[in-house]
Order: sequence, then C-alpha cells, then structure tokens
Amino acid sequence: MLWDEDLARLAAHKAALQRSIARSRARSAQAAGEVSRPVALLDRAVALWRQMPGLVKFGAVPLGLLATRTALRRRGVLGALFRWGPLALSVVRPFGSKVGRAYRSRRR
Repeated sequence: MLWDEDLARLAAHKAALQRSIARSRARSAQAAGEVSRPVALLDRAVALWRQMPGLVKFGAVPLGLLATRTALRRRGVLGALFRWGPLALSVVRPFGSKVGRAYRSRRR
C-alpha cells in the first residue's frame, strides 16, 4: 500500500537523521574536549599557584622572569613582548580601571 511505502520511507529518513545527529554530537563533544584542554591546564596551574606558600611565590616570580629573559632573549617580537609586556600592562592598567569606572557610572 501507499501508506506502507510512505512509512518505510519516513522510517529510513528518520534513521538517517538520527545517525547524522549522532555524528554531529560526537564531533561537537570532541571539539569541546580539545577546546577545554588549555582551560583545564590553566585551571590546574592557578590551583597549584594558590596552594603554594607566600615565600615560595615570592621566589618564583623572579625565577620565572629570569627564565623568560634567558629563553626569549633573541626571539624578536615575541621576546620583546614578553620582556616589555608586563611593564606596558602595569602602565595601562590604571587607565583602564578609570575608564571602566566612568563607563559604569554613566550607564546607571
């Protein structure tokens, strides 16, 4: 009958759609896993940093700066960014907080 053929065609179409949706879900889950890897690594690093005693942190900062300087000394633009980036951020940060404060006060 005509209805049986329509039902069979619809069942085949439904099965194909379900397979397509399953493949899309699997690809999305894989992409989400790849994207979240650096975030998870950063989260672990922050947790480890917070667990360290203050005196260790006090010594870790100069050692990190020294390691950065020696590793990136002759790296061109990237080395310059790592060398001068913290200074530039410390100069720009106060202006950003004042601009943000003024923007928030105007929005209210």
